[in-house]
Amino acid sequence: MEAANAVQDRDQKFLTKAVEEAYKGVDCGDGRPFGAVVVCNNEVVVSCHNLVLKQTDPTAHAEVTAIREACKKLNRIELSDCEIYASCEPCPMCFGAIHLSRIKRLVYGAKAEAAIAIGFDSFIADALRGTGFYQKANLEIKQADGNVALLAEQVFEKTRAKFQLY
Repeated sequence: MEAANAVQDRDQKFLTKAVEEAYKGVDCGDGRPFGAVVVCNNEVVVSCHNLVLKQTDPTAHAEVTAIREACKKLNRIELSDCEIYASCEPCPMCFGAIHLSRIKRLVYGAKAEAAIAIGFDSFIADALRGTGFYQKANLEIKQADGNVALLAEQVFEKTRAKFQLY
């Protein structure tokens, strides 16, 4: 049981950092409330947030940005020894980037419904669920449990007034 608790503690630590990034991105006006952290050998490689507004780039989601930055920092395009922690369940584009980078494990905080509840497009959840897309991916996918999942869901309500959707 100790090993399971150690994994849960690691997950909470890195996911909390992703949630902090989500707040940071909104607070500084860079983008919407999403954060991601890429970890290798229990060390943070990069910690990023959504940069859609700052870069005027609709593909500058937190997960895509984190993967781009991790690949640059590690000087490779394949991240099979890495994990990614995302404050929210990834959209299809981000999930595709995670798959293409060969990341071995995805841990996310909030379900897509938390973002949908404040006006984000339901396409995020609809495109992935019920398709076998998750099942066919060669990586472990886990929603965090406990307080950190709740903290991740609260990001949307707490930042709602600080950004415009479209």
